[in-house]
Amino acid sequence: MMYSIDMERAAQLTEARLDHVSSLPSFSPERFGRVVEVGPTLLRAAIDGVGLGEVCSVADTLAEVVSVSSDAALLSPFSEPQGMKCGTLVRPHGGPHCVPVGEFLIGSVVDGLGRQLSGSPAPDGCEQRPLEASVPDPLTRAIIDTPLPLGVKAIDGVLTCGVGQRVGIFAAAGGGKSSLLGMICGGTTADVVILCLVGERGREVREFIEHTLTEDARRRSVIVVSTSDRPAIERLKAVYTATTIAEYFRDQGLNVLLMVDSLTRFARAGREIGLAAGEPPAAGSFPPSVFARLPRLLERTGCAATGSITGIYTVLVEADNMNEPIADEVRSILDGHIVLSRRLAEMNHYPAIDIEKSKSRVMHQVTGEHHRQLAGLAVELSARYREVELLVRVGEYARGNDPEADKAVDRRSALNGFLRQARGERFSLDETIARLAAAVTS
Repeated sequence: MMYSIDMERAAQLTEARLDHVSSLPSFSPERFGRVVEVGPTLLRAAIDGVGLGEVCSVADTLAEVVSVSSDAALLSPFSEPQGMKCGTLVRPHGGPHCVPVGEFLIGSVVDGLGRQLSGSPAPDGCEQRPLEASVPDPLTRAIIDTPLPLGVKAIDGVLTCGVGQRVGIFAAAGGGKSSLLGMICGGTTADVVILCLVGERGREVREFIEHTLTEDARRRSVIVVSTSDRPAIERLKAVYTATTIAEYFRDQGLNVLLMVDSLTRFARAGREIGLAAGEPPAAGSFPPSVFARLPRLLERTGCAATGSITGIYTVLVEADNMNEPIADEVRSILDGHIVLSRRLAEMNHYPAIDIEKSKSRVMHQVTGEHHRQLAGLAVELSARYREVELLVRVGEYARGNDPEADKAVDRRSALNGFLRQARGERFSLDETIARLAAAVTS
């Protein structure tokens, strides 16, 4: 009798504390278990019949099943397990975590689990979607053949993106990634922008929303936030939440821009959970599950039969090392990469895009021949100037020996002027192409 009373009280407490969470499958009265081990990241529970990814209630919090064995399940709690005790009741919900989606999200800020940070509940009857979804059939995907202007000259002119393309922004910490994302938010022509901030400092969130984003950008954006202090499972799920919201708007026939800052912190959250669950470390100390997650997640974006999701993902690299395990894996999956140079940032050249090391793999599909020739000439001029840069700086460069090098030196100032851009500046694609032509041919 006492055991059934404990179960009833636990269920009542859980329902009262979790009524603000996105709709979950109802409790299964036949299934319950108990916590047998409490760790800083994971809980071990003796419970039968739960599946991988299933959500369970543990006291007054939620947890997700991340590993299942014959006699126990490992759960990652959605909040810190402070005060959690062995013997705590575990109640499975019978399904995965779902997030509410709909037009009401535009202009709002939600946490990594899809709950509005303003405290406003989701409208009654709104659609609920699980965070895991299937990848669009490759034979039903529309071909990428339309440019997507982002309002940044260096990208639109030399590294043109297409509607439905997936691009990585690779840079060291402090390289200007967040500022570049803010410029893209304000300059893009996408219908809806989904911005996911993973593992950011708490003070930076409001600063980014109020200072980096323009008012117009905020009005057509959905911002998903999971700061660095949040549990690993929430930081991990934040990217899935943002992708699920983007898929909803894509299914309405819209062109969606999904931006994630950063994919590295997503991978680190997966590493924290994977290692705690007993996975062996692989490349770069990341467990195999991290490398398995990346393609499944990234392939959910792109063109579909209806609508599209253009994905821009930032990746942290140390000392401009593009061969780190996560950076190398992401670059192999995406349709292009934009490299931000620490050297250019130190020269106050912003955005610090290194056009020689950057590449858009679909640019030839979304631009005309004249535009491609101008972009190729810009890269050639930049590369030739770098070959003679030291000689120019020390005053030893002799003109007349190499006409191509002479041209690169002559056009250096104009090309740098084109590649530089202040935060508040916006340029149409036609204006960008005209300015590019003036910079490389005049």
